[in-house]
Amino acid sequence: MNWETVIGLETHVELATKSKIFCGCTTRFGGAPNTHCCPVCTGMPGALPVLNQAVLEYAVRAGLALNCHITRYSKFDRKNYFYPDLPKAYQISQLYLPIAVGGRVSLSTPAGEVAVGIHELHMEEDAGKLVHDPWTDQTRADYNRCGVPLIEIVTEPDFRTADQVIAYLERLKETLQYLGVSDCKMQEGSLRCDVNLSVRPLGSQELGTRTEMKNLNSFKAIARAIDYEARRQIELLEQGGRVVQETRRWDENKDATYAMRSKEDAQDYRYFPEPDLPPIELDEDWLARLRAAQPELAPAKRARYQADYGLPAYDCQMITSDRVLAELFEGLVGLGAPAKQAANWIMGEVLGALSARGMEPGEMRLSAGTLARLIALVGEGKLNRNTAVKVFEAVFDQDGDVDAYVRAHGLEQVSDAGVVQAAVERAIQDNPQSVADFRGGKEKAFGFLVGQVMKELKGKADPKLVNTLLRQALGGA
Repeated sequence: MNWETVIGLETHVELATKSKIFCGCTTRFGGAPNTHCCPVCTGMPGALPVLNQAVLEYAVRAGLALNCHITRYSKFDRKNYFYPDLPKAYQISQLYLPIAVGGRVSLSTPAGEVAVGIHELHMEEDAGKLVHDPWTDQTRADYNRCGVPLIEIVTEPDFRTADQVIAYLERLKETLQYLGVSDCKMQEGSLRCDVNLSVRPLGSQELGTRTEMKNLNSFKAIARAIDYEARRQIELLEQGGRVVQETRRWDENKDATYAMRSKEDAQDYRYFPEPDLPPIELDEDWLARLRAAQPELAPAKRARYQADYGLPAYDCQMITSDRVLAELFEGLVGLGAPAKQAANWIMGEVLGALSARGMEPGEMRLSAGTLARLIALVGEGKLNRNTAVKVFEAVFDQDGDVDAYVRAHGLEQVSDAGVVQAAVERAIQDNPQSVADFRGGKEKAFGFLVGQVMKELKGKADPKLVNTLLRQALGGA
């Protein structure tokens, strides 16, 4: 309780362009090792880079969404370091004049509002990947990822808890996905986070010595690493020790961080202006067009859904948690589905189906038209809710034809009062003990009788009609 944790983040985001930042190689994830590279992205002598304009556009759009000042005149720099996953022995990045600076993100957390400053956002190229084979005890280099475009988003040291960090990263991921500039798939390395952390006595304004935890690739790992590293530093200082400025790696199995190397400063990388790329000078008209084309982001959608459709805040949060879900909701409402019903189906069946299949919303094939038709059949009394759920499961994977499936399996709801009445009378006649139990005050017996009626009608009866006719029959018997 006598210490305060101070945290700043460096978040690397792979951009969703089709080609790399300085060449025409594909950015597609996976592929056989060293098949997505060329002389430019592997730094062969005489090969010259050319900036991908889509990378510049995506970086500017991200900067605008994070309330940054867009630098009208920016340029690239060389960051020199020698490591096997970097075949050029330098990385093209931006140190002195990054594309965006001075942003701000406001967060709502259980502990209150938090304002996070964005120090800068800059463009750079990704490095390759080292793959260690334990069977042969060899480490091999895969350069497919070399030159994949990144933006690095550097915050001010404005975080004090792991909860604040996770709230920021969730907002950042949501924003970038809504912009369409990145898929932010952490499992594929599209979003990676480095955590800079120090501790200081409570009330002190002087920053302590920081450590950097590299390439954390899940929110759970980030939260656990922050908690561990803060405890480690506090215990070290309380025992009279000294925190060393270093880079540390999180070990998921040991639930601990361990030292990798001393932490480099900017001068260690011997930055100098990139000689093969000209400076970037942005036109004000081009910037104005990008501003005008910015999509409606999740916070604005949540406010609009509450105002226009009267949905609860929780529903709005859930259906805007992913851009694809929000698009599905708007598609359903546009096709005539009641807003609350549309939200319920998304929060219940759609999210449940995605979770069961381990899928992201963007991977599903179900269309708004198919789900809207299913909701309409329930509203028209042609399907009861339980049967509709079964139809949903049947059509979800391939976006099947709802009407064709209902016809083929004879699932249309039985709404003929005469047919239901006959089933009610048979249930009463065949289950005298349950009838007696109900009349004796046991409400559960009524549910059993409802089940018997539904069983005879193969689950296709209108539940409201069954309940009404059964209560009338029991009340008048």
